[in-house]
Amino acid sequence: MNIWIQLENAERGERRPLAAVIDAIPWNADGLITAIAQQHDSGEVLMLAWMNREALLETLTTGQVCYWSRSRQTLWRKGESSGHRQRLVESRLDCDGDAILLRVDQHGPACHTGRPNCFYNAIRNEMVEVITAPLSH
Repeated sequence: MNIWIQLENAERGERRPLAAVIDAIPWNADGLITAIAQQHDSGEVLMLAWMNREALLETLTTGQVCYWSRSRQTLWRKGESSGHRQRLVESRLDCDGDAILLRVDQHGPACHTGRPNCFYNAIRNEMVEVITAPLSH
């Protein structure tokens, strides 16, 4: 039985070895998994990015969030140049293992535009409205 079915049928508190679960992640054709960053104390969704195995393992090992930059084809250590780091508080895989939720402590804006999160374009009445201004420094 695959590990995702085992976890689906598991009782609360049951555990599986992390290495076995990571090996079972259904990485996409590019070797990536969707990663959603969420502020741990408010629940605010900050951003969506991608992780490969190396980025995931680095994040879990160091506690500093690392993604895979699809445009640059390299590891992207969040906040490395801006200082707007994400400290990992908790990580959770979804039910079939193809997405990871990173509950983080965000330092500074999460979005490269300087906004608190990347979801500032609200779809309202057949219009798209910018609902968040960049944070002042």
